[in-house]
Amino acid sequence: MLDKSEPQSSTRVSGPLTGFRIVEFAGIGPGPFACMLLADMGAEVVMLDRVGARKNLKSAAGRGRKVVELDLKDKAAIAQVLDLLERADALIEGFRPGVMERLGLGPEIVQARNPKLVYGRMTGWGQEGPLAQAAGHDINYISVTGALAAIGPAEKPVPPLNLVGDFGGGALYLVVGVLAALLEAKTSGRGQVVDAAMCDGAASLMSFFFDMTATGRWTEGRESNFLDGGAHFYGVYECACGQFISIGAIEPQFYTLLRKLAGLTDEGFDAQMDRTAWPTLKQKLSDVFRTRTRDEWCELMEGTDVCFAPVLTMAEAPRHPHMAARKIFVNRHGVTQPAPAPRFSRTPSAIRDTVTADIASLVSEWQAGK
Repeated sequence: MLDKSEPQSSTRVSGPLTGFRIVEFAGIGPGPFACMLLADMGAEVVMLDRVGARKNLKSAAGRGRKVVELDLKDKAAIAQVLDLLERADALIEGFRPGVMERLGLGPEIVQARNPKLVYGRMTGWGQEGPLAQAAGHDINYISVTGALAAIGPAEKPVPPLNLVGDFGGGALYLVVGVLAALLEAKTSGRGQVVDAAMCDGAASLMSFFFDMTATGRWTEGRESNFLDGGAHFYGVYECACGQFISIGAIEPQFYTLLRKLAGLTDEGFDAQMDRTAWPTLKQKLSDVFRTRTRDEWCELMEGTDVCFAPVLTMAEAPRHPHMAARKIFVNRHGVTQPAPAPRFSRTPSAIRDTVTADIASLVSEWQAGK
C-alpha cells in the first residue's frame, strides 16, 4: 500500500546540505529539478520568480523552496537580489547565454560582491558554441550526442521521455558540478562558474557505449545489441493479459535460471550470444511469455536471479511491495511523488513545504547570519 504518512515538515531542517544557501532563478525542467534535489538534501533554496507567476506550491519538482516574486527589470529589485546573493553559497539559473548579464547579474558582477559564490548555469547547448543562442529541447540535445539514434526499435529512434537530456544529462550533472565547486570553494575561498549543458551531459552518459563501439562490441543499428532490445535475454515481453514484463538475464547463471523457470528446453537457446540467432530466439521467447499473465510470471520469477520485473505504470508503481516497503513514493498534500534520494544514514533528506517569502526579510535574515 502507498504510504500515506507525511514526510518531515518545513519546521525540521535535515540533510547533508543544511546551512547552505542557494538562490534559484525560476525556470523549467532541469534547473528546478536540480534545486529540488538540493532542497531535499537540506539546502535553503530561495526561488526568484516573476510577479504573478502563481507557482503550484504543492508540486513535486517545486518542493522545498522559499518563493519570492519580483520584477527583474526593476533596478531596485536587482539591488535586493545582489544583496541576497552576497550571502548565498550558490546561484542556479537556466536562461539563454547573456540574459543574466543583461540583467546586471552576470558572474563578474555577482562574484565581485561574493567571491565564494558558485554560479551554476543550466542550458541545452552550453554557454558558447554555434548553437548556444538557439532554442531547443531535450530531444534536440540528445539527438546530436548519438544517444537518441541508439534508442528505440529498428524502424526509428524513440524519445526516452526527457530523462536523458533534461534530467540525467542536465540536472544531475548540474548538481554534481555545483556540489564539487562548493567543496573546492571551502578550500580555495573562491567560487566559479559551472557550465552545465544538456548536450555535454548526455554525451558523457554515452561513454560506456562509445567504449563498446570502439572495441567492436556495439553496432549502430537499433535492436541489434544486447542492451537495446536486440537480444532475446534482455528486453520487454507482452503477457497473456496484455501487460508487460522485463527480462535482463545477461550473465550465464541468470540465463540458465531463465531457461529453467520458463521451460526453454529448445537447444537453440544454447546459443545465448549468437547474434544471428537472436531474432528467432526472441520470437520463441515472445510466444512463451504470452502463455501466462503478468501476475503468473511474477509469481514464478519475481525475487529470483532471473533479473525479472513487471513493467508497471506510474499508477501501479507506488503499490508494488518493494516500492511500498522502502517508501520510495510518498503522499504529500494529496500529491503522490517520489521520496528524496539518495538516502543518508546520519543526515537524512526530507521533503519540506514550499512557502512564499519577502526578499527584504530574507536579506535581513541572511545579513544577520540567521
